[in-house]
Amino acid sequence: FPVFGLAFDAATDESAFWKVRAINYGSGNITLTLNWYADTASTANVVWEAQLAAITPDTDTQDVETKAFATLNFVQDTHLGTTGQRVHTCAITISNLDSIAANDLCWLRIARDANGTSATDDMAGDAILLAAEISYSDT
Repeated sequence: FPVFGLAFDAATDESAFWKVRAINYGSGNITLTLNWYADTASTANVVWEAQLAAITPDTDTQDVETKAFATLNFVQDTHLGTTGQRVHTCAITISNLDSIAANDLCWLRIARDANGTSATDDMAGDAILLAAEISYSDT
């Protein structure tokens, strides 16, 4: 069956962006769960980063075209070995929430930290992002 995802390079930091609505967001941190696999590697670490930007429509006066992301959060995940295309899961706790409120329009940046700014990313080859899931409390 076809397998598709976003390929993040081992040598160059690369990012992907999504726009989501924070439907019924209540309070607390956001958990971003990622499913990924290594294209060719079977060892080492990959570092995933996430950033959030939130705007409350009809309330915030922020210019949408100059809005900045909150400080990033990251996770370092270790390849479990033996199989190159083995699916892995990891979670990033997004604690830099940019004053998110219920039903905000949010932009999410997911990136691979190939140059190891946040932690050691020493996995060779592409890391393929298969899926990203956002979860949070509605109370």
